[in-house]
Amino acid sequence: MVIHYKCPNCGSDMVFDSESGMLSCGSCGRKDNIDSFPKENIKTTFGKNDAKEYHCKNCGAMLITHKETTATNCSFCGAGVVLLDRLSGDLAPSKVIPFTINKDKAMKTFRTWCKNGLLTPKGFMTADRVKGITGMYVPFWLYDLNSKVEVNAICTKVRTYTKGEYIYTETSYYDVYRNINIDYIKVPIDASEKMDDKLMDKLEPFNYGELKDFNTPYLAGYIAEKYNYNHQELLPRAASKIERYIESFIGSTISGYTMVNYNRKDIDTNKKQAYYTLLPIWMVYYDYKGSEYIFAMNGQTGKVVGKPPISQGKVAAWFGGISVGIFIGLKLISLLMGGGLY
Repeated sequence: MVIHYKCPNCGSDMVFDSESGMLSCGSCGRKDNIDSFPKENIKTTFGKNDAKEYHCKNCGAMLITHKETTATNCSFCGAGVVLLDRLSGDLAPSKVIPFTINKDKAMKTFRTWCKNGLLTPKGFMTADRVKGITGMYVPFWLYDLNSKVEVNAICTKVRTYTKGEYIYTETSYYDVYRNINIDYIKVPIDASEKMDDKLMDKLEPFNYGELKDFNTPYLAGYIAEKYNYNHQELLPRAASKIERYIESFIGSTISGYTMVNYNRKDIDTNKKQAYYTLLPIWMVYYDYKGSEYIFAMNGQTGKVVGKPPISQGKVAAWFGGISVGIFIGLKLISLLMGGGLY
């Protein structure tokens, strides 16, 4: 089933407006609250082979999409459509963070980010070779996790003191036991096989105070994907993601010792709950000297991540400047200490 949101005033297609948080008509300017949008203006198309073939309600063109796509734009007339059957049952998202940054602001933010690249080539910093920018809702699982931790360690404290003519070293040994219960909420793991996991991780943090109950109008005018991996398949990655925080917390409870030797450290992490959530991301495709560079932008905060090209000349100049600064500094120290310049 294909869903179009039609303007009650003029009949044009409406899309989600990131600035107002409402459905917006580009033709007459009408804006509607998502929750109160008139149901009679939601146009749906059904077909015999709904799961395999979709047609645009506006122009009748066939919508060819990847099987993971849940929202897209018609390549012929540009209408934003939502593929509802791909958002039902187990595929129905629980939550969504709507876009708060529109396309124009995203481009402006990206250009500013490019100009701040201290070691990127001058040609790249102009940000004038953007091949495309796509607003996409990426599927994530948000995990509420509980970790039960048991730790046994032998800790030592070493004290050195002087008594008379002798220096004494006193070593005390302690048998330390910790039983820890830790809860983590909303640990995000992207569930799309198309997305680079490291890139998605670097887009954090999101403001989860702006989570909304999922509603299809949020997708109108954007691309959206459904998950490739369920919450059970990604649970090990979520547990691995919080390991360093658990290790840090354990260390904070065993402090003040000269040395800590762990005999046992058992960490048992379990899922309390997992929310299928769509998070807003702008994907930017940039062409520079025949190579394509892909960047991602948090569609809520504007944070940009990616690996830009590096100017070898700038790197050499930067390290050269540091070397000269160190040399001059050492010579000044030498002068102050009675040395001379050679």
